Amino acid sequence: MEVSEALNEAERPLHRPFLIGVSGGTASGKSTVCAKIMELLGQNKVDHHQRKVTIVSQDSFYRVLTPEQKAKALKGQYNFDHPDAFDTELMCQTLKDIVEGKVVEIPTYDFITHSRLPEKICVYPADVVLFEGILVFYTQEVRDMFHMKLFVDTDSDVRLSRRVLRDMRRGRDLEQILTQYTTFVKPAFEEFCLPTKKYADVIIPRGVDNMVAINLIVQHIQDILSGDICKWQRGTANGHTPERTLKRGVDEARENADGGGSNPTKRPLLEPSTRPH
Repeated sequence: MEVSEALNEAERPLHRPFLIGVSGGTASGKSTVCAKIMELLGQNKVDHHQRKVTIVSQDSFYRVLTPEQKAKALKGQYNFDHPDAFDTELMCQTLKDIVEGKVVEIPTYDFITHSRLPEKICVYPADVVLFEGILVFYTQEVRDMFHMKLFVDTDSDVRLSRRVLRDMRRGRDLEQILTQYTTFVKPAFEEFCLPTKKYADVIIPRGVDNMVAINLIVQHIQDILSGDICKWQRGTANGHTPERTLKRGVDEARENADGGGSNPTKRPLLEPSTRPH
């Protein structure tokens, strides 16, 4: 960053953003959901200095591997889905800085070489920050920073097929991909990711295909961006949590879709996490 630019950033008033955590299993569509939210808000083509909404990925915080660990990773024998694979200390500090409205530098991770690159991504203060990843709800210190928590719930077969296609595009062997999935990815999802679903305020079945859910979340963010950035604080104080607010929106959407609520057996497209998991 240039010295003059750094001085200008220091003079900017601090933004204390509305921090949204987006979790879900591997290839569930977390980043796609975040990208769709950005698109619908018209923020995806805005200069990164001026964005009111920004996305940060937990994948950026993978630990720097030792030579032995990197050798295992290249063979598909390293568990990237375990909580210990992430630099939690750096992730926590970065999120704290984001919440305090500071300009932060995010590491860049190369999934082909399994290494952290020297280049970093500069993230500027925004009104809303989406932080997405498979284990963003796992560590309580991180989980407690979120003002809203979303869980993208996608069928396991769909997630596996997406992961196979994605990893093959990264030049990996099919047998290695499937072995890694059955050895590490699936067990880690069941042990570490799936149990955190109970912390979600809102569960989004079918990911980005669920446009009823996406539109309700976008509307909630637009309410924040409209200028009443502290609306969520007053709402929480009055007992109107993000979950309850969105649930009310779901109920209204269902009534409209059902012609006034004539079909009580129809399942909601957006499920608040009010049931046990």
